[in-house]
Amino acid sequence: MKPDLSGSITRATIRSPLTPLFLLTALAVGLIALMTIPREEEPQISVPMVDMIIEAPGLRAPDVVEQVTEPLEEIIKAIPDVEHVYSQSRDDGALVTARFDVGTDADDAILRVHEKIRANLDRIPTGVPMPLVVGRGINDVPIVTLTLSPEPWTGDVWNDTALRMLAEELQKELIKVDDVGLTSVVGGRPLEMRVEPDIHAMAAYGVPLQTLVETVGQAANVKPVGTARRDGESLIVQAGDRINALSELERLELRGADGRTVYLSDVATIRVTGAETESRVWTLDRKEDGFVAIPAVTVSLAKRPGANAVKVAEAILARAESLQGALVPEGVRLEVTRNYGETANHKANELLYHLGLATVSIVILIAFAIGWREALVTLIVIPTTILLTLFASMMMGYTINRVSLFALIFSIGILVDDAIVMIENIARHWAMNDGRTRVEAAINAVSEVGNPTVIATLTVIAALLPMMFVSGLMGPYMAPIPANASAAMLFSFFVAVGIAPWLLMRIAGGVKATEHAAGHEEGETRLSRFYRRVAAPVVASRRNSWIFLGVVGVATLLSVSLFATQAVTVKLLPFDNKSEIQIVLDLPEGASVEDTERTLFAIADLIRDVPEVQTIQAYAGTAAPFNFNGLVRHYFLRNAPELGDLQVNLSEKSHRKRASHAIALDIRSRMQGLVLPVGASAKVVEVPPGPPVIATLMAEIYGPDPETRRQTAGIVRQLFEETDFIVDVDDSIGDPQPRMMIAINEPQAADYGVMQQDILDTIALTFAGQTAGVSPRGEGRNPLDIRIRLPKSERIWSQETAAIPVPRRLAGAGASPIELGALVNVSEEQGSPIVFRRDGHFTDMVMGELAGRFEAPIYGMFDIQDRMDAFDWAAAGLIKPTVRMYGQPEDETRPTLLWDGEWEITYVTFRDMGLAFGVALVGIYILVVGQFGTFRVPLIILTPVPLTLIGIMIGHWIFGAAFTATSMIGFIALAGIIVRNSILLVDFVRHRQDADTPLRDVLLDAGAIRFKPIVLTALAAMIGASVILTDPIFQGLAISLLFGLASSTALTVLVIPAIYIALRGPDWTPAGVPPSVDDNSALLKEAST
Repeated sequence: MKPDLSGSITRATIRSPLTPLFLLTALAVGLIALMTIPREEEPQISVPMVDMIIEAPGLRAPDVVEQVTEPLEEIIKAIPDVEHVYSQSRDDGALVTARFDVGTDADDAILRVHEKIRANLDRIPTGVPMPLVVGRGINDVPIVTLTLSPEPWTGDVWNDTALRMLAEELQKELIKVDDVGLTSVVGGRPLEMRVEPDIHAMAAYGVPLQTLVETVGQAANVKPVGTARRDGESLIVQAGDRINALSELERLELRGADGRTVYLSDVATIRVTGAETESRVWTLDRKEDGFVAIPAVTVSLAKRPGANAVKVAEAILARAESLQGALVPEGVRLEVTRNYGETANHKANELLYHLGLATVSIVILIAFAIGWREALVTLIVIPTTILLTLFASMMMGYTINRVSLFALIFSIGILVDDAIVMIENIARHWAMNDGRTRVEAAINAVSEVGNPTVIATLTVIAALLPMMFVSGLMGPYMAPIPANASAAMLFSFFVAVGIAPWLLMRIAGGVKATEHAAGHEEGETRLSRFYRRVAAPVVASRRNSWIFLGVVGVATLLSVSLFATQAVTVKLLPFDNKSEIQIVLDLPEGASVEDTERTLFAIADLIRDVPEVQTIQAYAGTAAPFNFNGLVRHYFLRNAPELGDLQVNLSEKSHRKRASHAIALDIRSRMQGLVLPVGASAKVVEVPPGPPVIATLMAEIYGPDPETRRQTAGIVRQLFEETDFIVDVDDSIGDPQPRMMIAINEPQAADYGVMQQDILDTIALTFAGQTAGVSPRGEGRNPLDIRIRLPKSERIWSQETAAIPVPRRLAGAGASPIELGALVNVSEEQGSPIVFRRDGHFTDMVMGELAGRFEAPIYGMFDIQDRMDAFDWAAAGLIKPTVRMYGQPEDETRPTLLWDGEWEITYVTFRDMGLAFGVALVGIYILVVGQFGTFRVPLIILTPVPLTLIGIMIGHWIFGAAFTATSMIGFIALAGIIVRNSILLVDFVRHRQDADTPLRDVLLDAGAIRFKPIVLTALAAMIGASVILTDPIFQGLAISLLFGLASSTALTVLVIPAIYIALRGPDWTPAGVPPSVDDNSALLKEAST
């Protein structure tokens, strides 16, 4: 037999001294990759989001849209690779967000935005400052957070101000760790020099607020003013003075209305204290009767791009541990409240363990099925292929994360297929004892199955590679699977034909043939006899074959009907088992931070009995350190008194029985008894298993005018709330906050000789205050801001504030100040609602999550649409909105509801995967046509592909699991795996067919001989899948492989023969055209008949 490509490789390597060097090199580079490749929990996803914050003082929200937002949107939309432009326009300002295409470089995205804005500065209205451009990406997400809080026995020694100072010192030490990225401190009040004017004393002395600001500013101002010469030296000249102590500030001299000298301490209270903030952070200690709130400050630390999250986190924690007792005193607790490095390492180690478990299981299978020597070869082949794949993964820029490791576990079952086929066939040829040498028999054995193995390997790659091109946010999640699995398949082929025969010669080459005979001889085995008993009735007649094919077809249709009956539901991805849950609180605009704080404590009290809750941090008026979900949802912008977060940290997964999703459902049920004010919402937010979205179920409402949109959104929200499995309902409308309008009485101001700017400055100082300067404190200590601000209790409009003096600069020197109340008119008005736009379209949003009977958005969408059909829109004076599943409406003259949120990602993902599956089938068909030289036989080979659905659907039904994106990956991969079995079977039929043997006997012989390697390869793949069956995310993939392989493998070895018999009959022969090993004329004749 002339060797083919596979046989030629085997001939070149089976005796070569270079082969062991190749093996050692493969192991070495693989181990280097395993040790050096960065580890992280999630794949790196570059989704740059650039925020532009614009202040537009004095403009109402509709005017902001016209003058600021729309021009800026047009500028940003012109930037290449910008996928979406979102905007929120409010009174006095706007936020515009540019989301770039997945994969765009984050630094490049920010640079493009800056350049585009600078090139179009002429389009920014007069009086509107330059937008503040802030870019954030996945590397800005903190991987470690450390929370400082005092021990209960320390009393009031460690208040939030002292904790803040300690946290800032700790931050300075931790940023010295290599590869630490962005850091921040959340909570606490920084120290400041506070100057609190006494408005009664100021009125008595006739000292305006501006005088305080100007005097302090001048006293705390030092600047270089030139150079001077002395004795031939050049000296830098500085002018001004510094405020180094509180006493210096107190002795500053002011000038009263009557010309008297007034000291600052006469008209103000001056002290060093914590800055006044509208935010508070607490750690909640569990007690028998509830929680005790203890002041806390959190230090968050991210990593640099490309850094190993595990190593960076370990280095941070080691450094923090070394500071215990030195920088961090005994009375302060240093608690690790987030460690993504630990979770990433745990996940990686867990999956590597599963990888090893799958390898050992497959080796045991080979030992029982073929022999222990062949199993020993397999034990070397599998790790070699895996290590080579890790090296390729590192070269492709991937990291070790849960997706790339799942790709290896998924691959382990199929990468061993080539080796199993080769090893089993070599052992069978050695058992023939036909006079050939072991080397010659091994080369012939490899050549015999070489071409179909090459085609089978390429078909698996053809099935997987199209998934590389799934678009959107799911693309980076899926890309490691086809990339790593395809690399594994290529390496497995070369290892199987180049290294496996060499190993088999070294381990079993000297063993007598009789020791290999058992199980390999051409005669009958238990497996072959079992196959003949099962297959014989199927191929006995055309009628039997047609009946069998009909039953299989009906079973396939019945399995698919499980979708229609909702016995198997559809979801993008199930929830993962995480160690954190977030509760997000939104009170009505205008609520105080104290209200937010009380509500957060009430929620914490409701969940105090949840046994898995380990620690809770409460963030009132500020955002908790964000994760990837918070990055997309912009939680880092949640800085307002009415906003709050509860960060709920759970015990380790190994220490609890319930998954985090079950705990979240429990927490949500406990919160149903929470009484919230009208317009408030409290949402339980889980870490999403895949790409984050604003809300799982989101309806975007478009329409001709704001009133129509808001009324329609209100009704849609009502329908959301009526649906039992839609929870955490919210909308984007909100209630505008009342505004106090202080208008200048221009005639009065002119009569008194008062500049309008002085009036505006006095109003601003009255209600907002101002930082007038800083007081330096030397190296290693942050300077203190000198803040001038009225006490909080006096920041209201009253007779006292109306009596605040305003300077009369236009009335001439010596003119006495005039009271503020004589120069202004005070009124109240309603603020404007926030105006939302997406890609230039006005929209309002209704959002919700799903929990209970269904957790996929598609079912909530259908339920809401049914309710919309039943709703009497005419009675509400509205037109029923048109429903769109994808893409914004072109006609906005009538209301339109566009489904967004998780549905958009689901739609794009399954659409692209469907296209990928189609491309895969075409690619497989072309490969098989090239192999067999006929257009019809490949259709027979592809016939078993739909049969995988029988097992897949039944498996999902048995486990009660949703059909997810990973299930679809398994279905697509099975197309390549099953076609591989079909090719091996059909190719063997082609070689066995002769002029005298009836087709029935040829089919039974081919099936009996090929049944063993087909079953072995299927079992190997099933073992590889079984170890990930308990993983929440990849359970769908495991079910698809396990049950899909079981059903399709069992049916393929029967369906292929049944098709042959149904088309040709059991006694058909090539009619005098005997095929040779190298001629497929019989097959061509069969296809043309």
